[in-house]
Amino acid sequence: MQGTAWRTHCWTAARKRLLPVLPVEVVRLRVRRAQALGLHYKTYAGVRATTGRDLVAFLFSSNGLGVFRDLDPVPADAARKLTSLAAARHLGAAPGLDAQALGRRIGAVSAQDLPHFGSSWAGMRDHMKSWLHRQGLPGDAVLLIGETDHEREICGAGGLAGFVTAARYFERASHAI
Repeated sequence: MQGTAWRTHCWTAARKRLLPVLPVEVVRLRVRRAQALGLHYKTYAGVRATTGRDLVAFLFSSNGLGVFRDLDPVPADAARKLTSLAAARHLGAAPGLDAQALGRRIGAVSAQDLPHFGSSWAGMRDHMKSWLHRQGLPGDAVLLIGETDHEREICGAGGLAGFVTAARYFERASHAI
């Protein structure tokens, strides 16, 4: 038991030495940046800590936007939030949707079909890396906003900065956050 307490003490002390102490003005700047990106500060800080860089773009899935057919409107909460986003927005469409048309509706810089369900990890990786290369984007500066486990896998395979559920990003009350 004594060994466990000592290890806990050592880990706690080491963690305190490793964690940076940010000046209050840097924290304020990051809080404002998180707000401009429509993210909770804790989410934004977690992405920054994990990737070591700021977010420059968002990849919204059509599922995350709540658009499942070509003529479906973009829900008002999503449309409202997209108009004030302080980063480039891109669209990844589910199979069967006109990615280009939906991309134009949300003012996306680019629109593409997402890798199909059942794609291999390597296939998803290659698809996403190719898209990132065409857009001139570093993967670890792009956040995926989606809804499905498959989209979460796409995020991992493509080396993106992270995945946030649309329910959380758009703060939809009908979903558990």
